Amino acid sequence: MNSPADLPKFFRVRQHFPRPQVTQLREAVHGELERVCRSKLSGRRVAITVGSRGVANIAEITKACVDYLREREAIPFIVPAMGSHGGATAEGQARVLETLGVSEDSMGCPVASSMDVDLICQAKEGFPVYIDRQAAAADDVLVVNRIKQHTRFGGQIESGLMKMMLIGLGKQRGAEVYHRVICNYSFDQVVRSVAAEVIARCNVLAGLAILENAYEETAQVVGVEPEQIETTEPELLQQVKSWMPQLPFSKADFLIVDHIGKNISGTGMDTNIIGRKKNDHAAIDGDQPDIHHIYVRSLTEATQGNASGIGMAELCHQRVIEAMDPRATRMNCITAGHVTGAMLPIDFAHDRLALETAVQLSGWLPPDQVAAMWIQDTLHLQEIECSEVFFDAARGDSQLEVVDRPRPLEFDAAGNLVDRHQPG
Repeated sequence: MNSPADLPKFFRVRQHFPRPQVTQLREAVHGELERVCRSKLSGRRVAITVGSRGVANIAEITKACVDYLREREAIPFIVPAMGSHGGATAEGQARVLETLGVSEDSMGCPVASSMDVDLICQAKEGFPVYIDRQAAAADDVLVVNRIKQHTRFGGQIESGLMKMMLIGLGKQRGAEVYHRVICNYSFDQVVRSVAAEVIARCNVLAGLAILENAYEETAQVVGVEPEQIETTEPELLQQVKSWMPQLPFSKADFLIVDHIGKNISGTGMDTNIIGRKKNDHAAIDGDQPDIHHIYVRSLTEATQGNASGIGMAELCHQRVIEAMDPRATRMNCITAGHVTGAMLPIDFAHDRLALETAVQLSGWLPPDQVAAMWIQDTLHLQEIECSEVFFDAARGDSQLEVVDRPRPLEFDAAGNLVDRHQPG
């Protein structure tokens, strides 16, 4: 069934981004670890950190770390390093890793999942520094994480190895403390302060930084010696930023997002993509793009009901509310100090009604003048549906490939959109 006449037509554009890629992951991981792991490891228990974000090839990368350590006659084990994710329970965090392909069976080593932490010191600012008890008891810690832009804080250091030592290994208790402290000190100061203490006191063996391209592929793995993490991570972040995707247009009346989830971004949808890093409902202080309203259609299965970040949308499908785990969502948002991220938008029984409302909220405009974009999620931006008002601009942009002409949206008998995106 075609859309009603008061909705804009949409056409598809294809974007092209830089695409460096590691093809021999095991060899790359082993080579980088061999370069930076210079101490004798025979008989030493080494904790390997694994987070909950949807890092590409995380199971293969983790297995390569396990195998490398075993070859050096070390005794590796895996520690879930994900703050309060997984419902802030040991069982929940182990389940999160299992969904990522990381388990005792697949890795061939123990997964030591616990929410217990040790107080290792007081930071120079006066707040307590916590670390996962299993990691604290290890002889060494191998910090593995992806380098990427943070969804709420900007600076030389955002999300990566240092944040893993701060929020990931701090578990729920540490994450809660640090997110509170960030209200008093800058994120940059807190992350540098805590990471320095963890490196000095917890036998950090090395860092293994994972860099991804715009296609959610492993672009590079970089081994970093502990004393070099603070100076190397800003350089790696700049490299990642140069590869990152973006929406094709800098301003829109509304954005349709097929799904959000913790495997997509810590805030469900990446604020760096939607222009809401500094404010939940508007682009401010130089943020781009400027999007007036966001409509979310569903949660990912992998997010397991955690709808953190849904509060940044003004509109959503009722299936989002039905799939949401309120406890997990609220716990995550409270721990992160982002309580508005759990607030609920207006929900709709079907897509057609939601989109009619979005057009109404766009002002006194004819449908063909309403500026809108439709994406799968904030990770997959290679192909995007855009409303017809962008058609001429897209044809004149050498960075965009126009795939088809504007055509009406299609809905099924229940009033929901017929999917036009290619699988991501």
